[in-house]
Amino acid sequence: MEPALPPIVSRAEWDRARAELLVREKELIRLKDTVSAARRRLPMVEVDTPYVFDTESGPLSLLDLFDGRRQLIVQHFMFGSDWDEGCSGCSMMADHIGPLSHLYAKDTSLVLVSRAPVGKLVAFKDRMGWDLPWVSSGRGTFNEDFHTTVDGEEHHSISAFLRDGDRVFHTWQTFDRGEEPFMLVFDLLDLTAYGRQETWEDSPPGWPQQPPYEWIRLHDSY
Repeated sequence: MEPALPPIVSRAEWDRARAELLVREKELIRLKDTVSAARRRLPMVEVDTPYVFDTESGPLSLLDLFDGRRQLIVQHFMFGSDWDEGCSGCSMMADHIGPLSHLYAKDTSLVLVSRAPVGKLVAFKDRMGWDLPWVSSGRGTFNEDFHTTVDGEEHHSISAFLRDGDRVFHTWQTFDRGEEPFMLVFDLLDLTAYGRQETWEDSPPGWPQQPPYEWIRLHDSY
């Protein structure tokens, strides 16, 4: 059965409905600006554990991951030490990370961190075609301390860090749907008539639906 169509109206009726929705969209943008301002005022906690990460070129500290910049964004990428490939949702997020030169221009580095050994990370990165720094946290408690490995179970997350000289501070972290802004595909689908086509959405009867996130695959596996 073909999915139902949205209502069909005249251009004048559409213009009125679009103008009404635009008011709410602008309210949402202003709310986002307010929340971002509050985020910049969050307190921070100093990280004093001497974490060591394995890389292709040898071990690095958390301070080293800044690569001389003041800020660091970490994608806690789900890739267990005994997994053969990375998480499909984390991979979709990494797919959306473009050239890091734009972040570097704002004194900010970005790195992916997973528990899997470096060899697996490099092989999977090559398969996916990513040009992103990716390090292994498998030798220490970084994942456990930042709640991305809990009772042996992997979780995805995003963290932000700030450096003041040789001192490192954890300034922000989010989990689950808090990571959606890093995955442009959701915002793009939200612009369409059918939306994300997931069962939790408030869609009209007859709209296509499937369980949330179950449709996500590695980009070479659709």
